[in-house]
Amino acid sequence: MSGVSGRVLVVDDNKVIRQLIRVNLELEGFEVVTAADGAECLDVVHQVCPDVVTLDVVMPRLDGIRTAERLRADPRTSHLPVAIISACGEHEVSGGVGSGVDAFLAKPFEPAELVRVVRQLMHRERRERPEGAGPDGGEDPAAVDGCQESRRAGSTNRPH
Repeated sequence: MSGVSGRVLVVDDNKVIRQLIRVNLELEGFEVVTAADGAECLDVVHQVCPDVVTLDVVMPRLDGIRTAERLRADPRTSHLPVAIISACGEHEVSGGVGSGVDAFLAKPFEPAELVRVVRQLMHRERRERPEGAGPDGGEDPAAVDGCQESRRAGSTNRPH
């Protein structure tokens, strides 16, 4: 996985926004996987084993706040840093903080700010969790389902 800074799962129902975020992160060395809504995010998160998840708020089927709540409730994903990237104002998504959201970025955003937020979350996640350790310091459930192993092997499992 030489040259790759980490894996980001970008979740947004707008294809143009997904591509914009993807291109900006890939230019900075991140591997990017995308999902069109929260339900798809929950389907693929265990397959792609991201280091960071970005979520739009307003999406069909399952919105970003409820997706964040479900990611936090699952022991396999409870440690994942989550950033909300939304046209909604920060005060409008204040429920996100209660849902375990780690960062907020308003649309439209500056590409440099997007990269800064993702890097900050990625470094925080790596600093707080030693390789193979779960959020409570015990064995990482993600390692049990193959995420740690696929990450070490440089897997590029990409649904989109």
